Amino acid sequence: MIHAQTLPTGESSPSQPVRRKRTNVSLPSDLLDRAKEIGVNISRASERGLREEVHGAEVRVWVAENASFIAEMNARIERDGLPLDERRIF
Repeated sequence: MIHAQTLPTGESSPSQPVRRKRTNVSLPSDLLDRAKEIGVNISRASERGLREEVHGAEVRVWVAENASFIAEMNARIERDGLPLDERRIF
């Protein structure tokens, strides 16, 4: 099954189709009932939530992997100031 990709903005990009894969998820029944009652697209809502979770996890991994470099750069800036700081006009 191929559908248009949903971009982070929520827009679709028909020029970049994405293969979709069926999966099963367990959701609280009261939440599922409320969502169906008001017409929420469960697949799209789940996809949005999963994208947010994956993005958050990727950010945490990046921060962990780069923590020593960030600390070194912060220490350097604290010690030496910002690069080209003497040329700033504000």
